[in-house]
Amino acid sequence: MAAKKDYFGLEWIVSLILAIIPFTSWICGALTRFQEGKLVAGIIRLFFGFTIIWVLDLVFMITQHQICRLLNV
Repeated sequence: MAAKKDYFGLEWIVSLILAIIPFTSWICGALTRFQEGKLVAGIIRLFFGFTIIWVLDLVFMITQHQICRLLNV
């Protein structure tokens, strides 16, 4: 099974390490959303990235090997 990539196409283990650190998770999560063209999701991550979204990112990264993708706007 090929490793899924997330933050900027990085390998899963690197993305997991970045997701564990709150500041890098906040920045990388917002930049990833803006890069995907999801402006609303990027703005939400900028304002609420240090709250429940950070916990959701960790859970999703560990269980599904990708960051939280709840909002497809």
